[in-house]
Amino acid sequence: MGQTDASFLNERRGGEPGHAARRWVEIDLERQKLVVLEGATPRAEFPVSTALAGAGEREGSLCTPRGWHCVRAKIGAGTALGTVFVGRRPTGEIYSPQLGERYRDRDWILTRILWLSGLEKGRNRFGAVDTMRRYIYIHGCPDEVPLGVPGSKGCVRMHGAALIELFDALPAGARVLIHE
Repeated sequence: MGQTDASFLNERRGGEPGHAARRWVEIDLERQKLVVLEGATPRAEFPVSTALAGAGEREGSLCTPRGWHCVRAKIGAGTALGTVFVGRRPTGEIYSPQLGERYRDRDWILTRILWLSGLEKGRNRFGAVDTMRRYIYIHGCPDEVPLGVPGSKGCVRMHGAALIELFDALPAGARVLIHE
């Protein structure tokens, strides 16, 4: 994470007043790590898997968008570990390796969804770079999917138990910084 003093964080946030004490998330694409911070203090760190195609903001790129985002919607509260989502709705299925074998080509979205919305006009908000219109989430994936290496179609993947911990810790509107 490098430097973590309050002035550095305030500068990276664009100096939002009163924001220093809030809980927020930093996703490092190079390290494939997600860190939950309370102001300048790291509270938890999780391995993730971001886009196999790398960083990028363009619609259709299959890349993970950079910059400041917020958690626009939290989907799946109270659902079972491994709940399968399609179109942000539970299908009634619970993921198992057998289900994974039956539907090998599915891009599994499991357990919970944190739907991200860009905050930087022209970079990750509006037009052909709009993170929310690209359906970019922090979401669960099967436990056998490797983390710590890129592999998604643009989203940020986590294993289910870690995602539940993150989901419960973040309020809607929490800030998320994605960077290389």
